Amino acid sequence: MRRARPGSPPRGAGERTLTSVGAGTGYEESPQSEPDEGSRGESAETTALSKLWHITLSVSGAEAPLKEVRRGLEQLAHDHPFLLTSRYAGDHAEIRYWEEARDLHDAAAVALRLWGEHRQTAQLPPWKIVGLEVIDRETYHQRIAEGYGPPPAAPVGVHPF
Repeated sequence: MRRARPGSPPRGAGERTLTSVGAGTGYEESPQSEPDEGSRGESAETTALSKLWHITLSVSGAEAPLKEVRRGLEQLAHDHPFLLTSRYAGDHAEIRYWEEARDLHDAAAVALRLWGEHRQTAQLPPWKIVGLEVIDRETYHQRIAEGYGPPPAAPVGVHPF
């Protein structure tokens, strides 16, 4: 995924670029991101550090030819280089990848736009998002260590269910 300024199209494409979404005025910052006593308290100085989030996006819809689904997912993986693995069938798919974002809200917002914004360029089926899981890196590794949760994304790539 390319990161760019909002409104500026990526080189060689007329499509929109995924950008971060602000939490809004009702969002309360956590105590860890409060300004220090010595700081001026300006919001620009309290920018939160981003962290990694493991995303599992599930999509489903009408039956589509397997070759077209695979080709579309391979193109999505090319367009979105952080894609770890995709599994697919004729009527559903699951995409897993890591996203860097300030918080869960930003990671989920980007994930929810991924399928729709790449549908035309990657020629993906007109499926709807039916599931989304966003977990932080620590939770992901804890699940794997305890023997539950999704297995590590290996082998990387696009595979049938």
